[in-house]
Amino acid sequence: MQIKSQLNQLIQRACERAEIPAENVQVNEAGKPEFGDYQFNGAMALAKRLGRNPREIAQSIVEAIEENEMLDRVEIAGPGFINLHLRADWLAAGLDAAARDERLGVGRFETPRKVVVDYSSPNMAKQMHVGHLRSTIIGDSLANLFAFLGDEVIRQNHIGDWGTQFGMLIAYLEELGEGAEGSLHDLEEFYKAAKKRFDEDAAFADKSREYVVKLQGGDVRCLHLWENFIDKSLGHCEEVYSKLHVKLTREDVRAESSYNDDLEAIVKDLEAKGLLQESQGAKVVFTEGEENPLIIQKSDGGFLYATTDLAAIRFRVAQLGAKRISYVVDARQAGHFQQVFTVARLAGYAPEDVQLEHVSFGMMLDKSGRPFKTRDGGTVKLIDLLEEAVERAKGAITQREAYSKEELEKIAEIVGIGAVKYSDLSINRESNYIFDWDRMLSLEGNTSLYQQYAYARIRSIFRKYQGEVTGEVKIGDELERRLALKLLQLEDVLRAAAREAMPHYITTYLYELATLFMKFYENNPILREDVPEDLRQSRLILARCTAETLRLALEILGIKVLERL
Repeated sequence: MQIKSQLNQLIQRACERAEIPAENVQVNEAGKPEFGDYQFNGAMALAKRLGRNPREIAQSIVEAIEENEMLDRVEIAGPGFINLHLRADWLAAGLDAAARDERLGVGRFETPRKVVVDYSSPNMAKQMHVGHLRSTIIGDSLANLFAFLGDEVIRQNHIGDWGTQFGMLIAYLEELGEGAEGSLHDLEEFYKAAKKRFDEDAAFADKSREYVVKLQGGDVRCLHLWENFIDKSLGHCEEVYSKLHVKLTREDVRAESSYNDDLEAIVKDLEAKGLLQESQGAKVVFTEGEENPLIIQKSDGGFLYATTDLAAIRFRVAQLGAKRISYVVDARQAGHFQQVFTVARLAGYAPEDVQLEHVSFGMMLDKSGRPFKTRDGGTVKLIDLLEEAVERAKGAITQREAYSKEELEKIAEIVGIGAVKYSDLSINRESNYIFDWDRMLSLEGNTSLYQQYAYARIRSIFRKYQGEVTGEVKIGDELERRLALKLLQLEDVLRAAAREAMPHYITTYLYELATLFMKFYENNPILREDVPEDLRQSRLILARCTAETLRLALEILGIKVLERL
């Protein structure tokens, strides 16, 4: 149910009837219950533009609102705020309908699009580390969200599998000879050992450079070693993806190397379109407002990330039919993507009807505000961090309940992984992120564990009840009314999160919903013997809808729920 859209249309039609030239009418949720459920604050801006009194404009709009089933009353406050109060029976009917729908009343996009979500993007030269965590979590949640709302989502894992370092790695792999695959168990150590040989042995360094040329030239032996290395590397990635419960597979991998044959064609095409210039021997494109150009081909003939990114955009638009391409990459790459997008537009690779967006995110920091590292200053391997999350979760949940060993393992994995993911998604992605074990595994505040306990508590109500829910919603007090409204706001929240690529809109909503339900649960008994049956049925529907909303939204975020906790 799109409540905002319906109210926007009501106000828009009222403006037209009152002959007030309003454009892009937008209502917002009221800041406090006493100000109604929603507010329209546009009368002040209209008054300034039209040279009229804002309260008079607000009065004209209110008087022109047509008869409808939504609004109980409309009030004018202050200099011209229009407060909108929804009817309780309209809310009840909406919730009854949502309760019978497996999608909880959430519709699909009227005009779905093909959407490419580019995320995770590990480098095959190293094991995944904490630097890949935010891209993987944010990207997967957005892909889930777009798909749920009806878009055709194409997940793309643009892995780094090409470049000069691979000559070094392949040379070292061949040097180890028989049984070398075992040394790839720890990619980080393998890379360090290869780099040490490269730095200390000039002959090995020369051999590595020769291997780069051979690899790029399609040498069968080099390609075999390279493919073996990539296969082992992807195996490490798949272990992490499985642990994180994200949906990336090998079928989603579209590596840098896959665009290799197209890079020369990109250069020729840009030249033919008069976009390329020469600067210090390199071929570049100057873009308006940027001091430094975008380098397409280096003076030695080598290509850069920009060339590959342009080839990827051309492929995704022309071959995949993408109408929205979301790059989930950290904020430090903002300038790069701005220039790449500009050049892609100039070259015609991405027409204006294709949305190109850099879904940027901040850095992951420790409690002291410094980049997240191991105690000795090294890079934290992602698989180690996730295993620690599961172990810490065991401690957090056994403080409250005793579990069998098998139960504890299962519950701790869901709680621990969910805590890591939710903690990341609960903040504005553009902010730097403080990684804090104590906060993420807390039962208080906007945490995954708080949501899990709210969901498990509701499921326990139905285990005790064990009857059928056959009644309908009857909204009595203010708590029931606020809970019903919050439940019906789900679609508006999901659409806003998808439109702006902001998963924290969903987690903020979930925290507000769970907190509201706890108040409702404490003040509105459900199973007590003296509760009339029709009231019990109504409250059971409210409880069940809350549980299903928590489950659905958490699953969109890639977080599993527990029936018991």
